[in-house]
Amino acid sequence: MDPIVYIGGIIILVFVLLCIFLSFVPLGLWISALASGVHVSIPTLVGMKIRRVQPRRLVYPMIKANKAGLKLTIGQLETHFLAGGNVDRVINALIAAQRANIDLPFEKACAIDLAGRDVFEAVQMSVTPKVIETPVVAAIAKDGIELRAKARVTVRTDISRLVGGAGEETVVARVGEGIVTTVGSAESHKAVLENPDLISRTVLAKGLDAGTAYEILSIDIADVDVGRNIGAQLAMDQAEADRRIAQAKAEERRAMAVAHEQEMKASVQEMRAKVVEAEAEVPRAMAAALREGKLGVMDYYQMQNTIADTTMRDSIAKASQPAPAVDKK
Repeated sequence: MDPIVYIGGIIILVFVLLCIFLSFVPLGLWISALASGVHVSIPTLVGMKIRRVQPRRLVYPMIKANKAGLKLTIGQLETHFLAGGNVDRVINALIAAQRANIDLPFEKACAIDLAGRDVFEAVQMSVTPKVIETPVVAAIAKDGIELRAKARVTVRTDISRLVGGAGEETVVARVGEGIVTTVGSAESHKAVLENPDLISRTVLAKGLDAGTAYEILSIDIADVDVGRNIGAQLAMDQAEADRRIAQAKAEERRAMAVAHEQEMKASVQEMRAKVVEAEAEVPRAMAAALREGKLGVMDYYQMQNTIADTTMRDSIAKASQPAPAVDKK
């Protein structure tokens, strides 16, 4: 066999083996860790590859932790990574807590991170308090005047209560409830406008941060505006409701009166009909009396004269009455 061909085959074989070796062994990452004082063995890196863990996502945070003086192992970081945590964020939080003299063990930081909290942001809020601005809260004093208040709540993260503690929404809701209670218990809206810090003191004394992941440092009333006169509006609505009830009762009485009048008219017409019917029976009765001899002719004429005389007297009485005055305008 030609020596040149033999040597070339060996070189190609070595190159292929070297490529396969480098694909499993991140040699550059191992050198970087070794130069930084972090001892990570090559079998450990190969094991990460086999477990489908990107070694750089663990080695670089390990280098950062080693430079900061944190005593951690690559196994601890890999366990947290396999559990679904963010290793880099946890290391940043531990470094920040160490610099701020905050007691934060690695296990506690991992638990906070796995709970879905931003542990690095929590440490930052422990060092630098955060200001939460509440929406405008409307409350009504005892005199019926509406007040619209907006508060700024300064909070600091309580690391010990971060796991299982309520979030910012609960703090905002409790502060809003405290504002409504304080304004609602005030005798006059003017007293609240004169002393807005009355709201702050009352709300802060209620211990609204109980069960939350934050410690309330202060509650400052940013703005208080006068809204509607709810008491007057309610009185107007009540008066309008009373007016409608009275109007409905009046309509009911009027309808009953109209119905009674119609009933009376029907009764009068019925009586008139009976009178007419009775008058129609008079000639028949008189004819029967004449036939039977119970009524004489002279009696009949005398009765007719009496009727004529009565009719004449009624006509004279109506003619003697004064005529009604005529308005010439």
